[in-house]
Amino acid sequence: MGHAYTTIAADVLARFHRREGKNVFLSTGMDEHGLKIQESAEKAGKDPQEFVDEIAKKFQNLFDKLNIKYDKFIRTTDAEHIKAVQKALQILFDKKAIVPGKYKGLYCVGCEQFITSSQLVDGKCPDHDMEPQELEEDSYLLDLKSIQKDLIQAIEQADQPMTAENVGKRLKINPFEKKNEILSFLKNQDLQDVAISRDKKKVSCGIELPFDKSQITYVWVDAFLNYLTALGWDGTTENIPENFPPQIQLMGKDILRVHATIWPAMLLYLGIKLPKEIFAHGMILSGGKKMSKTLGNVISIDEMIDKFGVDATRYLLMSAGTFGSDVDITMDRMAEKYNADLVNGIGNTVARVTNLVESNNPDFDKGYKDDCGDLTALSSEDMRWCINNPEYAGIVERGENYQLKDFAKEKLRDFNVDLYNRDFYLATWEFLGVQQFIDKIISDNKPWELVKSDPEMAKKFLHNCLEAIRIMSHMLQPFMPETAEKIFGKLGLDAKTELAKPFDEAVKWGSVEFKNVKKGDGLFPRIK
Repeated sequence: MGHAYTTIAADVLARFHRREGKNVFLSTGMDEHGLKIQESAEKAGKDPQEFVDEIAKKFQNLFDKLNIKYDKFIRTTDAEHIKAVQKALQILFDKKAIVPGKYKGLYCVGCEQFITSSQLVDGKCPDHDMEPQELEEDSYLLDLKSIQKDLIQAIEQADQPMTAENVGKRLKINPFEKKNEILSFLKNQDLQDVAISRDKKKVSCGIELPFDKSQITYVWVDAFLNYLTALGWDGTTENIPENFPPQIQLMGKDILRVHATIWPAMLLYLGIKLPKEIFAHGMILSGGKKMSKTLGNVISIDEMIDKFGVDATRYLLMSAGTFGSDVDITMDRMAEKYNADLVNGIGNTVARVTNLVESNNPDFDKGYKDDCGDLTALSSEDMRWCINNPEYAGIVERGENYQLKDFAKEKLRDFNVDLYNRDFYLATWEFLGVQQFIDKIISDNKPWELVKSDPEMAKKFLHNCLEAIRIMSHMLQPFMPETAEKIFGKLGLDAKTELAKPFDEAVKWGSVEFKNVKKGDGLFPRIK
């Protein structure tokens, strides 16, 4: 569920920015080394490589099922990745950023990292509910002490203008409270040099250090470098891929600290530009608690797909709450939201409009590309309705001539802002807002009566509703790509042609002609 949540969000951003005509590269994959993998493989009675091969296939199948269009699924057991990691480690060793030493501390197998006693709850790691191991062994250490001030400066400079001195050395952390959390940690606690290797006799599942074959690379160091090797990096400081650094890296908040310390420290030592932004989302809870087999509140992603379908699963997760905060889901609440937002909302509105058009078969021509004035504006009664619905409160200030075209345009603008701010939750409300506005003016204006009393005005009215649905579909496409294509089909439009247009061009009001509109089958079956 956690992997799906992060990767769906990444896919939404990738789809959105591709529509803007940007050069997008979406990388995801698996970290396949470390003690946790080794122990799990042993329990399964399998060789570690055989074990991770099976898991990798499951993840790839899941991402394909979720319609995630990644450019690279990187595996840290890939031969080219291993070669690049060893080259990079040698560079760090030669620069004395990595030095031999002895490490003593508490090691959580679940986290694959050393943790402090202050992080424990009742003597256990709070994320994995297990007691850490006390370890003391010869190791190689990454020098974090010498670079602590540089890390603080990189985070503090993130919101400052780019200069020749700070280019590639700024690290933006979102949400804002997570940035403050990391800065507080770095300013109030001296960083300790961190172990980057384990004795090969104790941990064999990993990459050998190029300068000491008796040691295996600590999994985090190996895993971080996949962000570069996924782009074809060879491990040298001369051949940095042109599409690095990443515009954004998405992760759960439980791994933010290592991404904000060890990862940028390695890059600074290597002389490679820092990521432009790292965004740590919250955890997925169920019934207010962490998912646990003991509590019986575990919801699997496959269970969601089976019940709601792929597109609805993507939508329900992205609209479950603010992306940077913890979100709480239960199957009952998701079923309610599915029926309310998708069945009664988007599905019903599309069906109402397409049925009216198909039943009355209006001959739309270019004259109906203009807005139809008062019929899609808000009445005094509508104004009172808006006051009682905070989502539409801003409309009241614009007066009764505020029309459907204006509303769709405003929602488009907000939608773009929301996705640039990584606010998936608000972005879903923008296209739901368009749908609700359409539904409201249909109920108020009764076009099924209007086609008899004023056929010409009915044509204009229905054309405007079709146009708003088309624009709404472009907005929901990054979230529900298959649903968007189905709606385009119902509108008599070729989905490939619509989606091939740059986003700004595609959402221009009145840019298409509607012919052969068909209601067809419902978009979403109702769930009991």
